[in-house]
Amino acid sequence: MLIDGELVGSVSGKCFETWNPATGEVLAQVAEAGREDIDRAVGAARKAFQGVWRKTKPSDRQRLLLRLADLIERNVDELALLEVLDSGMPISLARSSLIPRAAEQVRYYAGWATKINGETIDNSAPGDFFTYTLREPVGVVGAIVPWNSPFVIAIWKLAPALAAGCTVVLKPAEQTPLTALRLGELVLEAGFPSGVVNICPGFGGEAGAALAEHPDVDKIAFTGSYKTGQSIVRASASNLKRVSLELGGKSPDIVFADADLDRAIPGTAWAMFRLSGQICCGGSRLFVEQKIYDRFLSKLSDFSASIKVGNGLNPTSEMGPLISSEQFRRVSGYIQSGLEQGAKLVCGGERLLTGDLRNGYFMPPTVFEHVKPHNKIAQEEIFGPVICVIPFKEIDEVIALSNNTTYGLAGGVWTQNVQKAHAIAKALQSGVVWVNCFNVMDPAVPFGGYKMSGYGRDSGADALEQYTQVKAVWVNVGS
Repeated sequence: MLIDGELVGSVSGKCFETWNPATGEVLAQVAEAGREDIDRAVGAARKAFQGVWRKTKPSDRQRLLLRLADLIERNVDELALLEVLDSGMPISLARSSLIPRAAEQVRYYAGWATKINGETIDNSAPGDFFTYTLREPVGVVGAIVPWNSPFVIAIWKLAPALAAGCTVVLKPAEQTPLTALRLGELVLEAGFPSGVVNICPGFGGEAGAALAEHPDVDKIAFTGSYKTGQSIVRASASNLKRVSLELGGKSPDIVFADADLDRAIPGTAWAMFRLSGQICCGGSRLFVEQKIYDRFLSKLSDFSASIKVGNGLNPTSEMGPLISSEQFRRVSGYIQSGLEQGAKLVCGGERLLTGDLRNGYFMPPTVFEHVKPHNKIAQEEIFGPVICVIPFKEIDEVIALSNNTTYGLAGGVWTQNVQKAHAIAKALQSGVVWVNCFNVMDPAVPFGGYKMSGYGRDSGADALEQYTQVKAVWVNVGS
């Protein structure tokens, strides 16, 4: 792990194994952070925040971030390989999209490092006062990130925090720590001062809890399940630390009869099957207008069945395995629940055991019909490659169905009617709405949810508010 500018083992000497989900083979032994390690890392981050990092000029923070972005791009092949080995995602996706996107995220926030300002404010207080605000870094940030897109989400937390002048203790998911550890090496190579970035792989119940509870952590930035999010909120009460949460989703994806089906069919499929369905904003509830339901379902089934599932290292693979045996059992349990509650499998639903897939956790694209809105598979986040297709007749009906969930992360609509598109975008109770597309992201555009999908935003200028605080200054200039 990386603590105070040095690559070190854990205080306890404990290690844990990380596994390749495509083969079931052990990849590496990784130092396991415990409470003492978290305490060391937080202490290093506090020392750096109050010392060298606080004195670092905005332009110097900018230069360091730009150097880190260059190093990520220079090492894109290695980072993509590590991401595939750790998480199972297709190499084509990691190399051409996710790792380059992370570099752009760093570069975007490097631009912000010199543009975080306060303001002067006219006041109406009796007397003669000059009033202004300072926007200051919040302090030590604990970043806890998941396993589904580990490198990108780590950068989502790291880049704005560093641009704002915070220091960071990053805890990657125990299933996927390798790119985070490589990132730590790149941080050292870029020249960041010791203690500004610390990376502590470990388990949520130990390292994650210690970080969330730590009295010297000023903010937690978390992406993961809503249950863990609730635990973090409870833990934050000890010192009222700030919390931003990007949690789960059960996102609606709505297809109207006037949609361009040549775009909508692959678009709605990849809205859920990207990253093997292990994506919080995936379009898992697919609402299709009754007029085209049968034709659409048939074409969707054919397209889904054509997706090439395989080891992510194979450049022709379009979808990889689920992350672990535990996750495979979870997804399989939901599929069984759907069948028991009367839903019908259109395609997929059974483990792939042929050829070189037999030792991995491969579930093919799975499509259900005859799903009732109250069914478990239509209400709970499965986090696997499962789409529930539900017909609708009227726009008011589909809006009500779409919002009938405790989540509110994202939504999609496919239509060539601009009035309909804007009406749906306004009506959906979600933090993101895509029109005639899905899962499109950019460093400048905020991402986050409503309701049980959390609060706070990643990406864009909005994210910087999570890592800064405002101080008002009054100066008596009267005689």
